[in-house]
Amino acid sequence: MLLPASYYQRKNVVAIARDLIGKTLVTRINNKITAGIITETEAYAGVIDKAAHSYGGRRTKRTETMYSEGGVSYVYLCYGIHHLFNIVTNSKDVPEAVLIRAIHPTRGIPEILKRRNAKSLTKNLCVGPGKVSAALGIRTNHDNISLMGKTIWLEDEGIKINPKKIHVGPRIGIDYAGEDALLPYRFWIDNIEWKM
Repeated sequence: MLLPASYYQRKNVVAIARDLIGKTLVTRINNKITAGIITETEAYAGVIDKAAHSYGGRRTKRTETMYSEGGVSYVYLCYGIHHLFNIVTNSKDVPEAVLIRAIHPTRGIPEILKRRNAKSLTKNLCVGPGKVSAALGIRTNHDNISLMGKTIWLEDEGIKINPKKIHVGPRIGIDYAGEDALLPYRFWIDNIEWKM
């Protein structure tokens, strides 16, 4: 089932980040469908979150997408190399987003392997936000597109995750955010079986 726009437009970005664990992220890039179950996310709580690009109401050409109504992609380049895929949440002009940090590949695995220059599935093939985007073919030209369309979307396939299996901890690589770097805004699960 396609996740509706209302799913992303809820007010609690941290709750959305947790709830996205177990949902499926799907892309149709160059007419090739690839997908994976989301296994790790991070929440970025907008103007009050020192780790968020929109902290303090910052608006730049890059961050303008964060101010869109929830349900669009926010894709930016990190270190000039990695394309990072985020999901904009909340209402228009409330710049919050969820970074997708890891997936478990489920569809289009030959294409995922090709994009990742790999011969077989490994535990870390799609662990790390840059690896997720590479595997699914997401690049910065996919910034600010609707997640209700035919290029990138999310599905609820009815996968049930035991809440006790979801780990919670601080986000990664945001030491610049001071005390906000310690907020429990990262969610992840372990031990998904790796099968072709």
